Amino acid sequence: QPHLLGPTEALNYNLGIVRYEYNFPSNVLMDDKTRHATQNVTRVYWEHSYQTPAMPKAVDQVKTKPLLKAQQQQQHKQHTIDHYVHMKNHHQGMFLATPQLLLAWKARPQCRFDLVTDRPGGHSQPSEGTQRVWMSSQQLYAPKHCAIQQIIPLDRFGAFTVLHLPNKNYRRAGHFRKRTFSDGTETFDMGSPNLLTALKLHIEMRQKISIPNNNYNNSNNSNNTPYSGITMIDCVDRKQRWNSPELRHKFDRQDYYHMLDRRINDYNAYVHRGGTLTLQDLTKTQLLDIKPPPPKQNTTNNNNDKNNNDNDTASAN
Repeated sequence: QPHLLGPTEALNYNLGIVRYEYNFPSNVLMDDKTRHATQNVTRVYWEHSYQTPAMPKAVDQVKTKPLLKAQQQQQHKQHTIDHYVHMKNHHQGMFLATPQLLLAWKARPQCRFDLVTDRPGGHSQPSEGTQRVWMSSQQLYAPKHCAIQQIIPLDRFGAFTVLHLPNKNYRRAGHFRKRTFSDGTETFDMGSPNLLTALKLHIEMRQKISIPNNNYNNSNNSNNTPYSGITMIDCVDRKQRWNSPELRHKFDRQDYYHMLDRRINDYNAYVHRGGTLTLQDLTKTQLLDIKPPPPKQNTTNNNNDKNNNDNDTASAN
């Protein structure tokens, strides 16, 4: 809030995001006959303490000296006060920032938020959470790193909440050590294949409406618009020991590295097109494309086959 704190002090704060899920019963298939099971379904903030009282166990007021001083001045002048809170667990899975904030964090001592860094600790034993926790929240809000103060306006708290689409993590509460994991062989009823999906509609609209620099149908075209999005860097050391039990259990080492190579190549092609997805890209919905690379085609044999087919056609005529 630059109008409340001033433009310089405001750089020490950043708007927080709180993720929620819906606590649908996990043992009931939702349809017209079981819709009564949803009567107590509500949003749950599964990442945050469910001890009572919620304030201050999960949420607490922001009590930095500059903000408290500004609130006192505001109350004196306007007879009202804006209240701000922060989450005790500041992990939020994402972050929002203006260009001004990013530049300020870049110059901030011990912050290094502008650099791609690994999470602290060893590869298998991180000291400050997973890589996504580190990049989205811990590096930004932890006192010994960037030390930015997470802040959420209390009267607009709901506007800064985001649905966690997998809607599965709330089931961990109380069952974290007793979970049964799938083996990948299950089949799922996804409803009628005739349903109009957002992806189908998106593809048709992009195909039928003239859009400048539309490279949907040609994966080799380059876009005149330079790419200015997220930079993805391949930091996987192919020479290191294959010492992750989880990876060894699920994947063949070479298949895993082939998948990484395919994905970084797809990303480079995406950047070359100026950040435009092809039709083939849009239909890739697998979380892990873990299969051996396709065999290389022999151009000489293909040409010979084509010539033989042409000769067979001519003979038939």
